[in-house]
Amino acid sequence: MIIMMNAPTRDQINRVLDKLRQLGLDGHSITSSDKTMITASGDLSACQPELYERMPGVDRVVIVETPYKLASREFQKKNTTVTVGKACFGGSRIPIIAGPCAIESYNQLYQTGVSVKAAGAAMLRGGAYKPRSSPYTFQGLEMEGLEIIKTVGRELGLPIVSEVTDPRKVGLIAEYVDMLQVGTRNMQNFVLLQEVALTKKPVLLKRGLAATIEEWLMAAEYIMAGGNNQVVLCERGIRTYETYTRNTLDLTAIPVVKHLSHLPVIADPSHGTGNWRWVSPMAKASVAAGADGLEIEVHPCPEEALSDGPQSLTPGNFSQLMSELKPLATALGRSL
Repeated sequence: MIIMMNAPTRDQINRVLDKLRQLGLDGHSITSSDKTMITASGDLSACQPELYERMPGVDRVVIVETPYKLASREFQKKNTTVTVGKACFGGSRIPIIAGPCAIESYNQLYQTGVSVKAAGAAMLRGGAYKPRSSPYTFQGLEMEGLEIIKTVGRELGLPIVSEVTDPRKVGLIAEYVDMLQVGTRNMQNFVLLQEVALTKKPVLLKRGLAATIEEWLMAAEYIMAGGNNQVVLCERGIRTYETYTRNTLDLTAIPVVKHLSHLPVIADPSHGTGNWRWVSPMAKASVAAGADGLEIEVHPCPEEALSDGPQSLTPGNFSQLMSELKPLATALGRSL
C-alpha cells in the first residue's frame, strides 16, 4: 500500500506511521519536494484504505500487489517520460544514444560525437570509469575522461551519459554528466543505487547479467524509493547457454516491462550481441518490440578501440542504421 501526502506536516506523517504500526504494518516515508509517500508492507488484509484517505494531509491511497511499488503500472498508469536535454524517453520519439564504449582521447570522442550527431543521435555516451572483467585491461581515463566528455558535449550541444561505478564518486560524476549510467555489474549494488537517487539526475539502469525482470525492477525501486523517479531501464542482453553471441538480447523483456511498469525501456544491441554485424538488425528488432530508445557503441576505428571494438559500429555503419530506423519508426507511429 502506498499513501500519497501533499505538503504534510511532520505530525501528520507521524500520525499515519503510528496508525500503520497499530495494525502491525511496516511504514517507510519518502519525501521529495512538497510530496511525501508512505509505503506500507505486511498483512494488508485488515487495512481499510478509505480510513487513511480521511486523515489530514493524505491525498490518495494506492494498493499495489507487486513487490516493486513505485515502478509498477499499478501505482501509475500513465507512462513516465524522462527528459535529458532535448532527448525525451518514454514519449513518441525514440532517442538514440551513441558513442564509444570508452573515452580514449579528446580527438576520438569529438570525431565520434560529430559523426553521430550528424546522423541524428540525441545523446553522446562514453565511459570514463570502466569496470572490466580483467584487472589488466583498460580501466578508463577517469577524471580526464570526465573533462573530455563534458567539453565535447558542450561543444556539440549534446547531452551526455557516462557510467558511475563507485558510490564515493557519484556526486563528483554527477557534476560532469547529464545522465548517470548504472552498468550491468552494479545493478544490485544497492549502496550505489541509493547514492545515485540522491543526485536527482536521470539514471540509465542496465539489466544485470543474469537478473530476472523482477530483480531489475526492484533495482529501479531502490532509486525511486530514494526520491528519484527519473529512471530509464536498459535491456542489454543476459547470460545464457548460447556462446556464439556475447549475450542473449532479451527482446521479450521490452514489452513485458512496459506492461508491468510505467518506466521507459531502451535497448543496447551492442552489448546484447557483441558483434557489429548483429547490432543493426537487433536495433531494428528492439524498436519493433517497443523500445523507447537505443544505446549504440560507435568508434571511428573499431580495430584500434581499447574497449569493445568488435561490437562497435563505424560512423558509416551508424549513419546507415539511422537511415533504416527512420522509416521503421514512422511505420510504428513514432520518430527518431
